[in-house]
Amino acid sequence: MPLEAPPLVPLVLLAQQLGAHALGWFLSVWTVSVLGAGAICWTLQRRHFKALDAEEPSEPRIAVGLAAGFLLILAAASLFAWIASNLPDGHASAMGLADQALADAIGTHVPWAALVAFSWLTHLGDFAFLAPVCLVVALVLWRHAHHGLAFGWVLALGGIVVLNPALKHIFARARPLHNHGLAFETSFSFPSGHSAGAIVSYGMLLYLALRTLPARWHVPAAMAAVAAILTIACSRIFLQVHFASDVAAGLLTGLAWLLVCVGSLEYARHRKRRTAR
Repeated sequence: MPLEAPPLVPLVLLAQQLGAHALGWFLSVWTVSVLGAGAICWTLQRRHFKALDAEEPSEPRIAVGLAAGFLLILAAASLFAWIASNLPDGHASAMGLADQALADAIGTHVPWAALVAFSWLTHLGDFAFLAPVCLVVALVLWRHAHHGLAFGWVLALGGIVVLNPALKHIFARARPLHNHGLAFETSFSFPSGHSAGAIVSYGMLLYLALRTLPARWHVPAAMAAVAAILTIACSRIFLQVHFASDVAAGLLTGLAWLLVCVGSLEYARHRKRRTAR
């Protein structure tokens, strides 16, 4: 008598349903998130602040804060990897099956035209695109005497370039398989470097916009940043060069580093202002 196949766990069934309607879900979440970001920025601007002061942060304090945050994230990731490697097989396999089910469903149901569009949009998170952006923004900030912001901006983007490959080698996860030929990657999969880089790069650009641009640009900047981050992150799933959990981990890693960067800049700025009094 042949053995019956084990029933699919609810997480796998949910992944299959999401994958079957992935493009619709993406457009819905994208629209709500972008409009929500604009509404939140507009509300905070009206109720809590009109413009941030122009006090420049102190470079040594920025460097200390970023170094401490970098080491803390790396240590936390190493601990997480050790815990994950010691989990029973059933706990790890459920997430792996759900990741694969979502990738398979996307490969089956997403139109070719959408995949081609994502293959172009994903380049907004490429190192080859963001490196010149980093240089141009740093030069513009320096030219306008925002030396502390320029220093923090370069360290923020440079930090995620170092941090993400280190995390990839800690987890050493293989990438999903695909045959569409629109995207090729050879490094490890977890966490997603494009997702981490996008949230750090475009999140920092939003912070710089809030610090340096007139208030009328704040809401468009918030909406553009969220749109870019979501598009780049989700493109990695649609193109099947990352599992969904890779992208979620990349976004969380990038968010943690972004918070460290912004927190260090704000701490250095407030400390400098208090010292000057």
